[in-house]
Amino acid sequence: MHIPFAQSERSTLGIEWELALVDADSGDLRQVAETVLNAVRPAEGGEHPHIRQELLLNTVEIVTGVCRTVAEAGRDLQASIDEIRVVTDPLRVELMCAGTHPFARWTHQKVTDKERYATLIDRTQWWGRQMLIYGVHVHVGIEDRDKVLPISRAMLTFFGHFQALSASSPFWGGKDTGYASNRALMFQQLPTAGLPFQFEKWDELESYVADMLHTGVIDVFDEIRWDLRPSPKFGTLEVRICDGSPSLAEVLSLAALTHCLIEYFSSELDAGRELPSIPVWFAQENKWRAARYGMDAILILDREGNEQLVSESLRSILAILEPVAQRLDCVDELAGITTIMESGASYERQRVVAEKADGSLEAVVASLVAEMRAGHPLLGPT
Repeated sequence: MHIPFAQSERSTLGIEWELALVDADSGDLRQVAETVLNAVRPAEGGEHPHIRQELLLNTVEIVTGVCRTVAEAGRDLQASIDEIRVVTDPLRVELMCAGTHPFARWTHQKVTDKERYATLIDRTQWWGRQMLIYGVHVHVGIEDRDKVLPISRAMLTFFGHFQALSASSPFWGGKDTGYASNRALMFQQLPTAGLPFQFEKWDELESYVADMLHTGVIDVFDEIRWDLRPSPKFGTLEVRICDGSPSLAEVLSLAALTHCLIEYFSSELDAGRELPSIPVWFAQENKWRAARYGMDAILILDREGNEQLVSESLRSILAILEPVAQRLDCVDELAGITTIMESGASYERQRVVAEKADGSLEAVVASLVAEMRAGHPLLGPT
């Protein structure tokens, strides 16, 4: 089976951000996605180019065009948010994002009336119905197909860093799970989801896809739901690790880190240097540690099993990426990673709000709504 990889300009960028629709008074989810999508649909018909349908009727997804800088992507996302609010404000509906809603019940959520979603739920049953989760996906253009898999393997060495920084799902169904990212471990229950296989050659990926299609596991490539996957139709590597981010500033910081790392690894390949990789058993452990402990995780860095606290490791890589950020014009956005470390990741901020409000998860939702409105985190250092 031949899987063509689309021509894509190097280090172009695209972002997908899933947003929850919540009631302005109760904080619970509202099933009004169809109302929003109908209102923003172009006059000539068809789907809005940047505001899209998702699995559940409490969710819309906003996507950028093909961008050259993180700032340009941010302007795309903000324009979509502004357009949605024209519809949602009169409905007393707010936008909110976190890896999970703190107290909403999955049993109360309605699935979008589309055949592909019905097929997914029919196959996955209990686990599929529980996918009341939200994420951020970042695409980065790769100009040479032969670079895709080596860069993907290298990005796995930073899986835990992205998971910890973005962790925003400590609560599930009104309870504190004890995890920084409950979403990470829930989503991997779906078929073909979770950590990617670390293929060495493109034809190994093609053989895998052919087997999945032949046995009916998938019908199209996009049903491979790995946390990190090639996107052949766009000519990108898609990083799908991150929990949903409550604010635009955090989305852009995570996008800048993604952008810079992929460009850095691409340059290393150009220079003839071998990229880092990590055994699958270490990758699995890092995912669990980051999901459980968040910014307190001690991550396994390399094939030799060297370990370091995630924040210490991040400070080292940020120094290496400074010239890359200058080249990609995202110095300010990359600096936001330090802000996240100083002010606390979302799961930390949510727990602080809950503690101050005597355990009220309605207060947590209110804080997430406020951060979405502000465009940046609102709490100081935690």
